[in-house]
Amino acid sequence: MDALDTKLNDLFDGKVVRKDLVHRIKKGTNVPTFVLEFLLARYCASDDEAEIQAGMEAVLETLHDNYVRPNEANKAQSKVATKGKYRFIDKVHVNYNEKDRRHWAALENFDSRKVAISEKFYRDHDRLLQGGLWAEVTIAYNEIEDDDYAFYIEDLRPIQLSRFDFDQYCEARQECTRDEWLSFILRTVGLEPSKLSPRLKMHFIARLLPLVEPNFNFIELGPRGTGKSYFFSEFSPYSTLISGGQATSATLFYNNQRRKIGLVGFWDVVAFDEVAGIKVKDPDTIQIMKDFMANGRFSRGVEVIADASMAFVGNLDLSVSQIVNSEVYDLFQPLPKAFDLAIMDRFACYLPGWEMPKNSSEFLTDNYGFITDYLAEAFHYQLKQTNRYEEVSQRIKLGNAVEGRDEKGIKKTVAAFLKILHPSTAPTDEEFEEYVVYAIEARRRVKEQMNKRKSDDEFAKINLSYFDATGNEIVVYCPESKAADATQDPQRKNIHADDDSTPSAARAVIDTPRIVASVAAAKVDVAAVTGTTEPIIEELTEQHFTIHYGATGHSYETIFSPYLEGAKSIEIEDPYIRVTHQIQNFVRFCEAVIKTPSIRRISLITSYDDETDVKEMSERLSELKQSLLEMDIALEITVNEHMHDREVRVDNGWTIKIGRGLDFFQKPDSWFGVGTNDLTLRKCLETKVDIFKR
Repeated sequence: MDALDTKLNDLFDGKVVRKDLVHRIKKGTNVPTFVLEFLLARYCASDDEAEIQAGMEAVLETLHDNYVRPNEANKAQSKVATKGKYRFIDKVHVNYNEKDRRHWAALENFDSRKVAISEKFYRDHDRLLQGGLWAEVTIAYNEIEDDDYAFYIEDLRPIQLSRFDFDQYCEARQECTRDEWLSFILRTVGLEPSKLSPRLKMHFIARLLPLVEPNFNFIELGPRGTGKSYFFSEFSPYSTLISGGQATSATLFYNNQRRKIGLVGFWDVVAFDEVAGIKVKDPDTIQIMKDFMANGRFSRGVEVIADASMAFVGNLDLSVSQIVNSEVYDLFQPLPKAFDLAIMDRFACYLPGWEMPKNSSEFLTDNYGFITDYLAEAFHYQLKQTNRYEEVSQRIKLGNAVEGRDEKGIKKTVAAFLKILHPSTAPTDEEFEEYVVYAIEARRRVKEQMNKRKSDDEFAKINLSYFDATGNEIVVYCPESKAADATQDPQRKNIHADDDSTPSAARAVIDTPRIVASVAAAKVDVAAVTGTTEPIIEELTEQHFTIHYGATGHSYETIFSPYLEGAKSIEIEDPYIRVTHQIQNFVRFCEAVIKTPSIRRISLITSYDDETDVKEMSERLSELKQSLLEMDIALEITVNEHMHDREVRVDNGWTIKIGRGLDFFQKPDSWFGVGTNDLTLRKCLETKVDIFKR
């Protein structure tokens, strides 16, 4: 242990964990971080290496015996039925059923949506009713045949803090310097601060800002593989990550039919991963989003007020120098077309994702950090209970170019920094100025891009500034665009250009000097220079995302079809194509695949166990094989009793791995409800998807 470790353990005894142990186990398991840390805090709370090794083995044994994996639901249910009861680690949701007039628990990986639960559990733990809670849960078997349920919850212990003392948290913070506290937080995230530059440290802290400041609108765009979505998917149980799919007003904001508030009412942060893939079909959704991002409230038949922050993360496919020196592109390029300037103007902070390092073990820490859930509770408390905006307003002085939304965004960003790094005290003048400079830069990045898009001077005041402690006015620039004329002084587009009165060749000549100047600083798309309008073919890219429990908008076509171009053969490894609903899923998969006309062969490698009705399985797969033959497609079936992996390999080089295989849809509540036939409308189980080129 180094000096920081010793101090952290002294101040927060019982609330810290060695992060290298988390990394070691995390690489071999698909378990949420706070579940691992819960077990490590129980079994590895020691400095003795022998005890730690024994504790690691105990953690792995507990995960093996008690953690329900997505493909082992049937086995888990069988254990309960044969043994009478069994203890599992799983995520538990509780829903009220109007028809039954009672509450039912749904266990995510146990794959049962009708488990009886006592009122005391969801009365004591609100999160069961608000998005679900990871817990150690004892499931018992119901022997009474007349009851309409097979399982009930006998005991439930949350894998989260039951109480949080904010005063104690603040008292311990006062024993630390700012830089020590900053290091504690970075180590909690899993990073070693000594390997990061001061600017990178601020970037990583900025990723946490939406977790502490209500109604904070955040965006980060950059290369793939920099960990943009981790902070919203695994760091805090109070945030939810939406991976692509349709963004509807009923899901996000309010369902008029059910009279039920959407995600913004249950989560501290609603984050959108792969923002370019968001589909907004209902124009009302955008209007409600604008209202909510502006002031945290909206009206949809009823007036709704919520504190949720909105975060958007996605990928840039062009180099930053190419974008900032181009008249054609801007740094908001990946956003959906439905996201207009009014949405962009509501972003308080644009984090430059292109400056973030790729995920690498060289940046990981081997030291102690807070138990993730403890810090998440601290952030949750501050989002709900503290307000630093007025304190910032009294201390900051901004220049004349700072307009209404600029001021609000800058102040909220500084307030969020104070909550994270100075939860109960005021920063020094130097520290406060550091936060102000970062906040102004993050807002200027937003305004520069809007100014490039706008045909008039509405957003032309981009030289945002502040007055320092000595009274000097200081203009803040974004480092990537400071020397880019195309961004600092963009050419105004002719708002009457749509009448085509000027021939395209003439327009190309007029634009040439500006574009040539841009080319001198960076490579620009050939189409921008020549004026040609040839269609741009979007190149397929690798993807790694999570489909969350209850998400809709996903189907075999949306996931697989784009990666089948030119393919003749496809090979599926999935050991769980054996019972009726799994074979039905495989039929739907084949229906999606054969819409690619070049496909001529489908190969299935699967397995079965002692509980499988092999005869029935064989008959149904034979029927499918004959049906495909009539369409001139060969289905080859191989049985491998020892296989466990699930992946799809296409002969054009792409591999698609889904954690749950093809069986990632929830069973419908009714076979006559929406989602029975159209899989994009059916709710999903939680699973990870990895698409990569071999």
